[in-house]
Amino acid sequence: MSSGDPIVSQFEELRREMVEQIARHAQLVAHETGKAVLSESVMEAMNSVPRHEFVPVELRAYAYCDAPLPIGYDKTISQPFIVALMTDLLDPQAGDRVLDVGT
Repeated sequence: MSSGDPIVSQFEELRREMVEQIARHAQLVAHETGKAVLSESVMEAMNSVPRHEFVPVELRAYAYCDAPLPIGYDKTISQPFIVALMTDLLDPQAGDRVLDVGT
């Protein structure tokens, strides 16, 4: 669903492409992870989180690349595939709360 704002629509498209890349990546490493397909709920979450809001403004164009990005103070925001895989392997249930610190 598009918002009508061209910038937001562009981020939505990049996010969809990122989720497709995550799905391809999962298939490529399934022999190592045991997961060829990540759960629908994890993929929906990855498609709904506005990752561009969590990176410095000057890096927003790269927010949906499947790579870690610097966020300051010698820290990075994790690679989207790794976030999706960790979340899928954790298998959170409805109502669970998860805090990812320092990955």
